[in-house]
Amino acid sequence: MKRPSRSFSTERHRRQTQARLIFGGLLILVLVGGGLVWAIYGRAAALTAIGCLLTAAGLFGLLWLILTLLERWVKEDEP
Repeated sequence: MKRPSRSFSTERHRRQTQARLIFGGLLILVLVGGGLVWAIYGRAAALTAIGCLLTAAGLFGLLWLILTLLERWVKEDEP
């Protein structure tokens, strides 16, 4: 029995891919960056670095959220 095929939505695919790439990039940044600082400078410096990296990631996520909301708002006003 065949499954009902869903049509491919390029917009949905773009949103999913964008979110996955951003999340993966930030995860790699925090894990690799924190791990390197831990290996080179020790535990205390790594905890400070991870805190700073998470703060920067949070700011980046907030900026991404604002831009996504603005994009949706503009698309609602298009005829």
